[in-house]
Amino acid sequence: MASSAALTAEQERVLARLVARYPVADALGDRFAAAGHELYLVGGTVRDALLGRTSDLDFATSAAPAQTERVLTGWADHVWLTGARFGTVSARKDGWSVEVTTFRSEAYRSGSRHPEVAFAGDIDTDLSRRDFTVNAMAVRLPEHRFVDPFGGLADLRERILRTPLDPATSFSDDPLRMVRLARFVAVLDARADDAARKAATAMAGELDHISRERIRDELNKLIVAPRQAEGMDLLVDTGLADRFLPEIPALRMQHDPLHHHKDVYRHSLAVVDGCPGDDLTLRLAALLHDIGKPATREFHPGGKVSFHHHEVVGARMARRRLQELRYPNDQVADVADLVFLHLRFHGYAEGVWTDSAVRRYVRDAGSPQQLRRLNALSRADVTTRNVAKARRLRRAMDDLEARIERLQQEEELARIRPPLDGRAVMAHLGIPPGPLVGEALAFLLEARLDRGPIPEDEAYRLLDAWMTARST
Repeated sequence: MASSAALTAEQERVLARLVARYPVADALGDRFAAAGHELYLVGGTVRDALLGRTSDLDFATSAAPAQTERVLTGWADHVWLTGARFGTVSARKDGWSVEVTTFRSEAYRSGSRHPEVAFAGDIDTDLSRRDFTVNAMAVRLPEHRFVDPFGGLADLRERILRTPLDPATSFSDDPLRMVRLARFVAVLDARADDAARKAATAMAGELDHISRERIRDELNKLIVAPRQAEGMDLLVDTGLADRFLPEIPALRMQHDPLHHHKDVYRHSLAVVDGCPGDDLTLRLAALLHDIGKPATREFHPGGKVSFHHHEVVGARMARRRLQELRYPNDQVADVADLVFLHLRFHGYAEGVWTDSAVRRYVRDAGSPQQLRRLNALSRADVTTRNVAKARRLRRAMDDLEARIERLQQEEELARIRPPLDGRAVMAHLGIPPGPLVGEALAFLLEARLDRGPIPEDEAYRLLDAWMTARST
């Protein structure tokens, strides 16, 4: 077991600041010690402190859940037992959120999609069953003694991801750790050691036993990480992505030497990098925006390659995949819409749009947030090495956004509605509620998009002309 002497002076100070920053930690340590139990800060809390980052507080204890409840009761403001059957008791004290988990190990039985929890007898066993050595460090409270039985500190310094036990054993305990391996590659700018990589490749099929929701949650953390491309490479290279996101490996299309087109897989990862990391929906759309290309690729004489209607096919594929991964319905719809619309801007770059076309672009994008996402995706989609072309496309987007802003100020684009409402249409035409009213409003909306603001008297004239033409 490593001692505190293995820490640098700066890391000693970091850990001291960690405990000082969270006075609840020492207070808990004192209470558990008085009750005859061990208590440790563990996992990501210690790792992030050594990296100079902050994270949630996680504690591990020798106390059973019922004993932990007794220690916390009368001290905490609130105590929750919803996770007690998994060994975790949650509490809140003076605004601090606390989770205390009994030393444990987790394992999957063949065919099971959720882990079975077994309690362990000591901190070393608990740490041995954690995913990676960098997450298998602890600080005992209230003594502040550093515990590192598997060399996590050295691995953190070297940015290496290893499992505390043999990787086959660790990944058998919880196959989701293979996806988490890729996530930490992306989050920590680390590399997976050869043994872990080989085990993940050999055991990729074990992911089929893991719930889609758990995989989705890991993917979400990976895709917004600073080094998402490296994490995605690991998922693809090991075959893990084939188990839950096969559309991404499929982007590595074989290149015919006579027909040249950009590497769609590399391009997609570059587009993700070009989108803000604080918008998961946008980054998902960036990752999936070209997944329709393999199914629509056509070769033409002269070395040309086309992907006609790949945005239509891709939107349908994105919707199915995200539903399979149990994403919320509104997020699925937003991503699919962005995939469907991601080529729309190229029409603007290739020719002058009328104000009507700009209005339709805004209308089709939907909400102001979706419009911002669509514009950001369109900018990020420009990965050409042709400097002149890239500059031209940037200027075109600048111009489009300026025109949207001008029309927004003049016409309130975000609130475009037909110039008459349903009641006015029914009263003027003398018709009852029904499909005809909807058709009339759709006609008036199209007229509004084509012409801009329409005075009320002109709207009635247009409505009369439409009704007359419809009746003949």
